[in-house]
Amino acid sequence: MGGDPHSPTSAGTSGSTVTVFTDGACSGNPGPGGWAWVQPGGAWAAGYDPDTTNQRMEVAAALEACERFDGPLRIVSDSTYLVNCWRDRWWQGWLKRGWKNSQKKPVANRDLWEQLVPHFRDRENLVLEWVKGHSGDEWNDIADRLAVGAVQRGEGAEGAGPPADEFLGNPDEPTGPAVAPAGAARSSEASSGGPASRSAARRAADPRVPEGHVLVVAGLRSHEIADDASTRESLRAVIEGQRQMYPDLVVLSGLRAGAESLAAEVALAAGADLAVILPYPDPAQGWPERERSQFEKSLDVAREVVVLEKERPADLDGRRKSLARRDGWLRSVADLAVVLTDGRDAEAESALKQWEKVLGEEVWRLDVAQ
Repeated sequence: MGGDPHSPTSAGTSGSTVTVFTDGACSGNPGPGGWAWVQPGGAWAAGYDPDTTNQRMEVAAALEACERFDGPLRIVSDSTYLVNCWRDRWWQGWLKRGWKNSQKKPVANRDLWEQLVPHFRDRENLVLEWVKGHSGDEWNDIADRLAVGAVQRGEGAEGAGPPADEFLGNPDEPTGPAVAPAGAARSSEASSGGPASRSAARRAADPRVPEGHVLVVAGLRSHEIADDASTRESLRAVIEGQRQMYPDLVVLSGLRAGAESLAAEVALAAGADLAVILPYPDPAQGWPERERSQFEKSLDVAREVVVLEKERPADLDGRRKSLARRDGWLRSVADLAVVLTDGRDAEAESALKQWEKVLGEEVWRLDVAQ
């Protein structure tokens, strides 16, 4: 796309791409909520709903922008819920399954998605991009403040040019319950029994399950991926994005070389909680010195360490079976998963299929060039 992506254009201008930033906010979840979109240097609008959820407001903001601008449109949002639906085409599966998600449950917020999905399907010049929320992006912050302002005033507004201060709320000074920043609330899929409730339900029966919204990283065991800047950055973006949606996010790792050890490093660097899940005591016995040293360092800084079996198996076959049981346990407690694969490694591709079977749309595939 050429030119300045933030340059203002008017609705319906043929051949000119309009960029808008969207956001949603909610005071409580559910509770009073607001949505907003803003065109840098141009028009803006915000709306209010007295009883809603944060995720509904994220979808509503994009829907309102799509209905306002009928030409080429670029929507920038800090909602992974919204952007991933467009990017990963979740909506195609929903349509094929009669508006059921991968767990065969009704799609949350269907009434809004039914209006937005036709834009995804039929508009060739529609693009959605993710931006990290509360990271200093001027227009993401303005969209956020417009949405919060709608909640605090209890009414919507719209205008042209820079929004006046009276329309810009302050997320640090909400009226009533704290206004949740965009993406910080649990996915509304959880309220309908979706994947976000899996770890909590399992925790009630198994106290070893770490507290929080559980993310597991699996896949390639190649040592080289730890040195791949692109892979590291992609994984960091996913973890940071999920931390915005789930502030209690906890990353589970077994610290094996490759995807697991990289997950521990990236999670800690991103400020996420790390829980180490070991199949049996001292699985690093016999590892090369460098790997064992990193293993021990990660144990020292992890929030908690869970050892699933009391004794280390005596032979290699027993240890492999124990590791397989650990992997099964992880799949049973995870809310989200990221699988690193190069498309050729049989073990990584098998892991991807197993995770997709369990979590469906809650699995991210990260392709690694090797």
